[in-house]
Amino acid sequence: MKDITITALVEAPIEKVWAYWTQPEHIVQWNHASDDWYCPRATNDLVKGGEFHYFMAAKDGSVSFDFNGMYEDVRPEQSIDYFIEDGRKVSVIFQSEGSGVRVTSTFEPEEVNSMELQKAGWQAILDNFKKHAENQ
Repeated sequence: MKDITITALVEAPIEKVWAYWTQPEHIVQWNHASDDWYCPRATNDLVKGGEFHYFMAAKDGSVSFDFNGMYEDVRPEQSIDYFIEDGRKVSVIFQSEGSGVRVTSTFEPEEVNSMELQKAGWQAILDNFKKHAENQ
C-alpha cells in the first residue's frame, strides 16, 4: 500500500509548535479526530528508543484504545520518526514557512479502514493540533 501524507500550516513559531506537539499536557488537548472523542492520558519519552503512550476514548465511554509507539529518530524542531506499536512507520517534518511552520506527517496505512478514512482521521487530528497551537 502507498503511504498517506497529511499537512497543515500552523501560524505559530517553531518553538511553540514543537512544544505543543511533544508535551503531554498539550497532546491531551488536541489529540482527537472529532469532538466526541478525547485523549485523557498521554506520556511521551521523546528520545531515540523512547516510547509514547496515548489513551484515546469516546466521550460517551462506548469505546477506547491505546495508541503507542517507539521513537526511531528525533531531531528537535525538525523531524520525528517513530514506529506505531503494530510496526507501521510514521515520519513528521516541521519546516518553517513564512510566519508559521508546515507540519507534514507521512504514515503507512493499516489494512482495516479505507485509505480515505485513515487520511481524513489523521488530518482531523492535525487540524485540531493547528487550532490548539494557534489559539493558546
